[in-house]
Amino acid sequence: MKKQAFVFGYGKHGRTMARDLKENNFRLVIVESDEHNYAAAVEDGHLNTQLIDVTDDDALQKLSIDRDDKLICIMDDEHLNVFLTLSLRSLYPDITIYSISNSTDTAQKLKMAGASRIIDLYEVSAMKIHNILKKPVATKLLDSFLTNESEISFAEMFVCEDSGLVGERSSGIDFASHGILLVGIVEARNDEFVFATHGLDHSIGTGDILVVMGKNNDLRVFGEQLKCRSVS
Repeated sequence: MKKQAFVFGYGKHGRTMARDLKENNFRLVIVESDEHNYAAAVEDGHLNTQLIDVTDDDALQKLSIDRDDKLICIMDDEHLNVFLTLSLRSLYPDITIYSISNSTDTAQKLKMAGASRIIDLYEVSAMKIHNILKKPVATKLLDSFLTNESEISFAEMFVCEDSGLVGERSSGIDFASHGILLVGIVEARNDEFVFATHGLDHSIGTGDILVVMGKNNDLRVFGEQLKCRSVS
């Protein structure tokens, strides 16, 4: 069953993220208070778009939000975004709320308003937001890496001829079960690096190099099990 996300705001940032989430099989509900943005969402094919006053708690309660839904506050007006986050937290105390910040001051206000996770627009893109929603392993590894935990590192794995990965589609491999994150692949046929976030679905062949991230021990075990030699 598809996961559902409520995207509050279809402005310059919300539009990009909504497109990416839709491409990655999220069922979307777009919520707007601006008629122009509402019309843009409908024109872009988001049929489940609602035009409401996001400062009206009664209107927010009528959205039929379930506990497992993701709420993403990405209004262009940062003050409205803080107010919306506060209102949603009051109405839905146990739900996950992601809020967008464009300054340290706004981030602090969003934290106090009850945001589960605050995403700094100066540090991450809409695709990173998608990764946070869909790839908890990626988020955990990146958080550990950024807080300087020395056991987290990158590695380049050369795919040998007898590797169990040869012939597999990259999109079909459960890297998370190994505790690692696929960052990208250097394709042997053209020596080109392709980021995993670019919708990578590559048939892995001998000589490809997998760029992965994870705990040092998990990387070592992954290489041994799948006969991928580390590139020094």
